[in-house]
Amino acid sequence: MRRLPDRYTSFIHDYPAVGEAYQALGGAVSECGPLDKRTQRLVKLSACIAAGLEGGTHSAVRKALDAGCKPEELRHCALMTLTTIGFPAMMKGFSWVEDVLSDAE
Repeated sequence: MRRLPDRYTSFIHDYPAVGEAYQALGGAVSECGPLDKRTQRLVKLSACIAAGLEGGTHSAVRKALDAGCKPEELRHCALMTLTTIGFPAMMKGFSWVEDVLSDAE
């Protein structure tokens, strides 16, 4: 498992009840349906890109890599947002994917 960002670990330390509730909700959502972990990670990546969440996209890429997704799958996932969010927004998200992949490769 990769090291968690300092901001996240500080927040969890300062607000443990909120952190536990947030982690429990995430676990419940992951386990309530038929999608496998790799597919879940690709869905989360797409959602982060579409929502314009740079930190969330970085996190989603790291988690997707940990779940066994290949870099070309993550790039394809980013590219798939093109016709929904438009070229400039897709390119911004694509660059966030590359931020993490360039460190990982």
